[in-house]
Amino acid sequence: MIDRLLRAMAEMIAACAALILPGASRDWGRAMREEVRDIPRSSEALLFALGCLVGACREIFGPADLEEAAHEGEPSGEPAGKNARALLIVCATVAVLLGLGHMRAGGAPTTMMLMNLIALALGLLLLSTTSMLRSFLPAPDPRSLSLLLSLLLLATALAGVTVDGATRWIRLSGLSIQPSLILLPLILLWFVRRASPASLLAVLLSAVALALQPDRAMAGALAAGLLALALARSDRVTLFALTAAVAGFVATLARPDIQPAMPFVDQILWTAFELHPLAGIAVAGGAVLLVVPGLMLMAGGTGDRPVGAVFAATWFAIILAAALGNYPTPLVGYGGSAILGYLACLWGLPRASATDRRSMDGVARAAPEESRRNLRAGMIATQTIV
Repeated sequence: MIDRLLRAMAEMIAACAALILPGASRDWGRAMREEVRDIPRSSEALLFALGCLVGACREIFGPADLEEAAHEGEPSGEPAGKNARALLIVCATVAVLLGLGHMRAGGAPTTMMLMNLIALALGLLLLSTTSMLRSFLPAPDPRSLSLLLSLLLLATALAGVTVDGATRWIRLSGLSIQPSLILLPLILLWFVRRASPASLLAVLLSAVALALQPDRAMAGALAAGLLALALARSDRVTLFALTAAVAGFVATLARPDIQPAMPFVDQILWTAFELHPLAGIAVAGGAVLLVVPGLMLMAGGTGDRPVGAVFAATWFAIILAAALGNYPTPLVGYGGSAILGYLACLWGLPRASATDRRSMDGVARAAPEESRRNLRAGMIATQTIV
């Protein structure tokens, strides 16, 4: 059974890697999938597939895929921004796989593991689809989109599914989805990069929605993210948003939260160690991985540091809430909402400035073999590390 699961995971990851490759590298994508099928041992096939994913990430976020930074005149920290985007996908994949190992050791139903894999594959598919559409469709305005996402959060609070006094979910085809885990981190990142009346209103509506639900964990994540932004870049708009977020968080504290712990979803940062030390290490290690892209951005250019601080603070707060209460443990626990929300953060991370793009375009055109080297380097690096 475990051998078949590893084989299915390897083939799914290789398929995702092939999907996100640009057209010029599609032959490599097909070769990846055939190679994964031909490798006799499932564990080796999985390592090779992870290497394919790393190489594909390096290719899709390479020099040809750069766009202007959100804040003109600020150092863009292009290498950190580009690498953080690829690292986010790798961290998400590894965290999900570590969580699957814990669920397998704990005897979780196969359907739970498949749902997490499907959420990972769906998230990667959405990212690759939007990347391809960007080449011939105008980019939507993130400020308007963030306002739309906040209205969806508010609609969830007013008309969503209620369980034990909390209204945090919607049902789609029999599946329970928590929109706040999917939408809130992206709303925060867009607010950091493109502060405007619309993005500020989106943050305020999100604070109200989370207070109404109530969702203490996500309200705390909103406050933590804005606190990190205020420490990194203090201004009146940020302080106003932080005040509203803190008020929303206090409102959730004033209301009872009696949600019971769900197996393989809540409190697994502690119960995994009771199951087996290696299971606990896998869960804790996967949780730590989630903040790594933010830390990389914080170590990069000045313009990237506020985004990195908000990203790291938001996901750390979500993990902390899962450790302290009965809240979903992101990515390493069962649930597709956090997986989709984490991957969606890619749309909020910075790219390079226009100056960096012009200086690198010539390199990209003059080196057509760079794509193949990126893929090879990613495959070799992942197999060496793992």
